Amino acid sequence: MSTNPEPIDRKTALVVVAHPDDAEFGCGATLAAWAKEGWQITLVICTDGSSGGPDEATDVRDELRYQLSATRKREQTAAAKVLGIHEVIHLNYPDGTLMPTIELRREIVRLIRQTRAYRVVCQSPDRVWEPQYMIGRFHPDHLAAGEATLAAVYPAAQNPWDFPELMAEGLTPSRVKEIYIVNAPHHNYAVDISATFEQKLAALACHVSQLGTDQTQLAERVRTWAVERGQAFGVPMAEIFHRVEN
Repeated sequence: MSTNPEPIDRKTALVVVAHPDDAEFGCGATLAAWAKEGWQITLVICTDGSSGGPDEATDVRDELRYQLSATRKREQTAAAKVLGIHEVIHLNYPDGTLMPTIELRREIVRLIRQTRAYRVVCQSPDRVWEPQYMIGRFHPDHLAAGEATLAAVYPAAQNPWDFPELMAEGLTPSRVKEIYIVNAPHHNYAVDISATFEQKLAALACHVSQLGTDQTQLAERVRTWAVERGQAFGVPMAEIFHRVEN
């Protein structure tokens, strides 16, 4: 783990992910630790979660997709409360077809400027082909959310010449100081999550529509991953990131 090179002037963090439950898997315990330290965390879900039904489904009517979306949003609200997250924002792009468009970038820039985020957490825009990385970690929506977020962080959020319509709204440029990338090809930073790991599990338990009611085996896998990642950084349990200073 590294230390911050300069004092933190504002404890605001923006977390941008593609789907409900992505944050809990990737950085839930870290967010809980930050919340305990007094950080105000805004969680942004880019999609509506409407494609998260069972793989064996034979009925995918719009009505059922709407119901699934509403369920997943309720689950995300409950999980965020467990972690101490201040606010959850749903951008409601159709699940499964997210693209790193200018429109998505603009929405993320708007949120960075509104929250004056000191830290931004996002998913990796790059796949990792090492055998221990399951392809499911690199859903196309994850890659798109990561690409759009990094483009929003730099240069757009801090550049008055990008999206002048936001300046007209009174949203002046804001510079993100720290970026934490989940599932990146290279990890250079770990957060010791020993004290908040159980909160991560409790938050995951809120996502019943995706993970079921009996999460015993999942909890053991998540625990094993946390221990293995911690060993590489000399801590008991960890969530790991590629951390960049801006």
